[in-house]
Amino acid sequence: MKPLIILFFFLVVTGISKAGVIFKGDTTINNNTKPIFAALEFEPEYPGGASAFYKYISKNLRYPDVARLIGISGKLFVSFVVDKDGEIVEVTPINCLGAGCESEAVTVVSTSIPWKPGIQNGKPVRVQYTMPINFYINIAKVSMKKLRTSNYGFVFDIKGTLYSLDEAQAILGKSFNPNQIEISEPFYNANKDPKFEMPDKKEVYLLKIKS
Repeated sequence: MKPLIILFFFLVVTGISKAGVIFKGDTTINNNTKPIFAALEFEPEYPGGASAFYKYISKNLRYPDVARLIGISGKLFVSFVVDKDGEIVEVTPINCLGAGCESEAVTVVSTSIPWKPGIQNGKPVRVQYTMPINFYINIAKVSMKKLRTSNYGFVFDIKGTLYSLDEAQAILGKSFNPNQIEISEPFYNANKDPKFEMPDKKEVYLLKIKS
């Protein structure tokens, strides 16, 4: 059976959620010195409402290949601003899951169609939101065989030493728990070590294993 992949989405207005006011006063100033309102007369709205936005996200977000392959799961928070013209701007991941999850989430949110902008004192204003996206895949063990035969190459960081996949298998065994992965990111072979050169692979990833 193919692994079960479930994506959950929900939207929380930053600053006026039930958790309490995050911004002091009515506005906050970001690095571009443009006000972002936390409490409004009329909230921004995706065409068709919140349910339509959820459908857009669930239809267009894809589980990154490497994240699916190595069983990366977790909650990723993405911050974004609905600008005065309704465009989605300043999309930024707040935390990191790795293996391309951040890039995929940012791309999908960034390509949303324009929203109806927020209104304060009769004028359109910029409004900031935070959206948590839960990536979940049901993989109990990561198979070294599947990693070896995939389109991606892997280098393992185990207790500060870099190992090839074959070397890592001698240490970790033929499979390992995905929860053992602390960091998964693109690997740049700065020292040009031939052991880690994999020209036949689409991309090479570094997997740092928890001590």
